Amino acid sequence: MNKNIDLSVTIAGVKLQNPVIAASGTFGYGTEYKGFLDISALGGICTKGLTLQPRPGNTGFRIHETPSGLMNSIGLENPGIRSFIENELPALRNLGPAVIANLSGSDLEQYVQGAVLLDGSSIDMIELNISCPNVKKGGMAFGMEAETAAHVTVAVRKAAPNKPLMVKLSPNAPDINAVALACVNAGADALSLVNTFKAMAIDIQNHKPVFDNISAGLSGPAIKPIALRMVWELWEVLQKAKQPVPIIGIGGIAAAENALEFLMAGAAAVQVGSITFAHPSAMIEIINGIGIFMKEKKISKLSELCIR
Repeated sequence: MNKNIDLSVTIAGVKLQNPVIAASGTFGYGTEYKGFLDISALGGICTKGLTLQPRPGNTGFRIHETPSGLMNSIGLENPGIRSFIENELPALRNLGPAVIANLSGSDLEQYVQGAVLLDGSSIDMIELNISCPNVKKGGMAFGMEAETAAHVTVAVRKAAPNKPLMVKLSPNAPDINAVALACVNAGADALSLVNTFKAMAIDIQNHKPVFDNISAGLSGPAIKPIALRMVWELWEVLQKAKQPVPIIGIGGIAAAENALEFLMAGAAAVQVGSITFAHPSAMIEIINGIGIFMKEKKISKLSELCIR
C-alpha cells in the first residue's frame, strides 16, 4: 500500500486504521476466523449481538440462501454480556482492530443493565441494536418509531457515559430518517444502517414456512442498492438538520466497488457481513481494493472519496 494514502477514519473519537468493519452476527467474537484472514488488518469488529442474560437463539432452520442473498433467523444466540466480558473480550481485544459491542435486549431495563456492564469494560464503542427482526421481544420493536428509538437511546446513553454510542437502524421502519434524527437528538454519536430486511421463505415440499419464527432477516447483495439509497438520503437529512454524525453503511457489500459506493454516498465507514460466510478474506480484499482505487485516482485521504 502506498504510504501516502491514508485509509484511517475516526468515528466518534475512535480511530480505525481503515473503514472496513466486520458486521455483527457474521464474525462471531473475532477469534473464530483465525487462520482464514489477517484479522489485525481490519478497521474494527462488531461483536455478535449481546444481551444481558444468555440466549439460546431460535429453533429450527436458521439460515436459508436466496438468489443474491441470505436469510437468517439466528435469534441473538449469545452467552450473555458478563460471560462475553470475562471469556471472549480479552482475546478479541488482542486481535488489534477496534472492538464494537453490539448491544440488544428484550426490554428497556435489559438494555440499560447491559450498557452499564459494557461501559465498565475495555470495548471501544457500543452499537445499540434496535433493529434485529429475528426476535419476538425487543429488537426491531424499539427501532420502528422515532419516540421509542429516542427513549432507549437516552437510557443507554445515560447508562454508558464513557463509551461512544452508535445506533443500528432498521430499514423496516416506516420513516428511517425520522428514527435516525431522534436517535441523534437523544445522544447517538454515530449511526449504522441498514440491518436486515424482514422477509420470509416457504418450504413448498412440506407446505410450511422455512423458519419456525416465520419471518427472517434478508441480507446480501440483493439489498445493496436499497441500503445505498438509504445512506445517501440520510446524509442529506443529517446535513439539513445540522447533525452531521458519522454514518456507517451496511448492506450487501461484497467487493471494494460496493464499499466505495457507500463511502462516496456519505458513509464514513462500512460494515461487511454476509459475504464473509462464503469468502472469509473478502474484507481484506475490500481494504486493499479501496487503497488501489485511491492510488489510481490520486486520492490521499479517505474523506476525499465522498462526492456529497
